[in-house]
Amino acid sequence: MSLALALAAVPATSAAARPLGPVSPAASQALTPAQAPASSRTPAAAPTPAAPTVTEQQVMPHLRALQRIADRNGGNRAHGTKGYAESVAYVKRALDRAGFRTTLVPFTHAGTTGHNLIADWPGGDPDHVLLTGAHLDSVPEGPGINDNGSGSAAVLATALQVAESGLKPQRHLRFAWWGAEEPGLIGSQAYVSRLSEADRRSIDVYLNFDQAGSRNTDQWLVVHDDERGETEAQQAFEAWFAERKIPTFDIGVGGSDHESFGNAGIPSSGFSTGISDCIHEACDNLANVDPKTETTSTNAIAGVVWKLAATPPRN
Repeated sequence: MSLALALAAVPATSAAARPLGPVSPAASQALTPAQAPASSRTPAAAPTPAAPTVTEQQVMPHLRALQRIADRNGGNRAHGTKGYAESVAYVKRALDRAGFRTTLVPFTHAGTTGHNLIADWPGGDPDHVLLTGAHLDSVPEGPGINDNGSGSAAVLATALQVAESGLKPQRHLRFAWWGAEEPGLIGSQAYVSRLSEADRRSIDVYLNFDQAGSRNTDQWLVVHDDERGETEAQQAFEAWFAERKIPTFDIGVGGSDHESFGNAGIPSSGFSTGISDCIHEACDNLANVDPKTETTSTNAIAGVVWKLAATPPRN
């Protein structure tokens, strides 16, 4: 997460912290199946599968692995370093074993080649993509376990649950781990800049997670894409937290990789757990992550991914 977002995580224009109510159901269609001619009736949609519950034991090992990578590579996982390359390799191996189609997409920053890791789950409508991501790099000054190993681990644990459950989504599911976010959103900007107009239109929404395991968290900061109005993803996150009586707070699009998508006109949402006890320093290590918060964040991501994956795309 950029320092700008950490310092301005709660903008003055945001609403007061509060539990937010669930999303209202869509209005019923004017012509019910019983009224429709028999020849035009369609089979009832299959019930939405319940999202799995992710445990601490399923997400924290990924953070311990990233800590070990930093420990043996000068204490960090920054762009252009062996620590970042090993971080990408760790995530890629897990996804490859799970059956994802993974792609390493190179970009150049400060004279050094970096990579974004893109993972596609088979199936779903390719014209309606649900893209979920987090930045994987740290700053040179520290291992970046909360910023942003926590977001990366939560997205990875969610992706692996997709594979383990054999989820058959209506939307196409794509997951991403961005490089060089810390120097200025470089990896995600490179990805977006190379999208064709058709590819941009195919992304229904981008979900971003930066600092998902901050200690002393008492509310989750949910991204509101004010320029494009309330997104279904934003509403889904607020409903998920409200059902569990967890307070949320509104923040705008900016300061992390969702900004790259917002600048390209792609709707975005996601959340952060706010300023960690230590940011951009050597103390952003495993002790800087609260396992309970990290697990709650992972389950929120999984819950919304499952909900949106099963929602028929809007043409």
